[in-house]
Amino acid sequence: MTEQTVPEVFATRFDSLALDAKLLRAVIDSGYTEMTPIQAKAIPLVLDGRDVMGAAQTGTGKTAAFSLPLLQRMLKHENASTSPARHPVRALVLAPTRELADQVANNVKAYSKHTQLRATVVFGGIDMKPQTAQLKAGVEVLIATPGRLLDHIEAKNCSLGQVEYVVLDEADRMLDIGFLPDLQRILSYLPKARQTLLFSATFSPEIKRLAESYLQNPILVEVARPNATATNVEQRFYSVATDDKRGAVLKLIKDRALTQAIVFVNSKLGCARLARSFERDGLRTNALHGDKSQDERLKALEAFKRGEVDVLVCTDVAARGLDIADLPAVFNFDVPFNAEDYVHRIGRTGRAGASGLAVTLVTRDDQRLVADIEKLIKKKIELEAIELDDQRPARPPRRSHEESSDAPRSEPREVRERSAPARSSYSAPRAAPRSSDPFFDKPYEPSSASSDAPAWESAANAPSAGKAISANIKPKKKVAALFGAKVAETAASS
Repeated sequence: MTEQTVPEVFATRFDSLALDAKLLRAVIDSGYTEMTPIQAKAIPLVLDGRDVMGAAQTGTGKTAAFSLPLLQRMLKHENASTSPARHPVRALVLAPTRELADQVANNVKAYSKHTQLRATVVFGGIDMKPQTAQLKAGVEVLIATPGRLLDHIEAKNCSLGQVEYVVLDEADRMLDIGFLPDLQRILSYLPKARQTLLFSATFSPEIKRLAESYLQNPILVEVARPNATATNVEQRFYSVATDDKRGAVLKLIKDRALTQAIVFVNSKLGCARLARSFERDGLRTNALHGDKSQDERLKALEAFKRGEVDVLVCTDVAARGLDIADLPAVFNFDVPFNAEDYVHRIGRTGRAGASGLAVTLVTRDDQRLVADIEKLIKKKIELEAIELDDQRPARPPRRSHEESSDAPRSEPREVRERSAPARSSYSAPRAAPRSSDPFFDKPYEPSSASSDAPAWESAANAPSAGKAISANIKPKKKVAALFGAKVAETAASS
């Protein structure tokens, strides 16, 4: 693997590249004039047909770094024919999450809108029929998640036999969530002669082994130290108790006057519960996790981008590649299990050179996870204390009937305390009022009977004549033997 040294960051205009006028027009329409460092280094290499591994911080324009040169190279196949055979899949972009795949597809469509090249996206969670119709009509650029792409391959909805360019976007995440077998199956359908690009913010040893297997003499382009966090993001770590996390988020939102924030949690159940709690606190909140349908997830993202939602509570499905402009803050409500996810989470803020705030709430059980983050970003983490406002209303003490009659409920507690007589710091608990039932208040009177034996025993031992049996004791029934009773009665009568 060839490594390229990183030069100093310098401004380079898009119009200095060998790009077609149609693509430059689309770039200008998107509001871009200056290239980011990863774009300035990677685009010329991709235009030259080299395999590239691009390592850059999140929010630095990696999507344009691979999509613009690939579109430029595919312009030779541009045609206006309506025949699907004239529009085979020539570029394949694989993404780990549905949201990232949809975002990449929107960018590719924006860059190619002035050309005859077709692009579409396929991912799970929605009906396959509309996707099948688009694939059958023919597309040059296919953006997909691995699972849904395999579904279409098995259904013979698309053929990858003419693919010339392959992009693995956020490949480390695909390995984390177990997509390696799917990746190997998909790559087995592709021609051996192809150009392969791999872009990510973090490069693990597994990623480098994958690159050695599927890339041919790749050039490693790094515009920042590997796994580095953005320098324009303020990172704060607060030591809090588990029950105080929500209060800490509310205090920081209030003190910093934050207009919007993304709050990351580790579980889908915790995501839904925390979103409901923020709703009760008066914040416009939505949840984004894997149990929601794709339509619900896309609507939640669009509402957040439009500013209709204050807090978006997410799992790590939103940690990779999502581009939300001018997001002021990110909260790690739970410290991520994988240190690499920390880099991606805080990369949702401070994008495109803007400043941002990344807050991580740390409990006693998170010490090992924080140590992993320290090791990854090679930076000492200092835990800070945070003073929380006790916004929970104090529960009033229980009052007895006499207290409630002396002081009306409408008076404030302070007024009642000033008007009450001075008491010692400790008062014995008030005894419950005694019953006024005369039967229970009557003292015990022993029985006048001389015998200590129970009445039923003395009655049973006494002769039957002269003493009556207690009314509470029923006499024993005499059950006659079979046919014996009649015989005895007959003999007695005779």
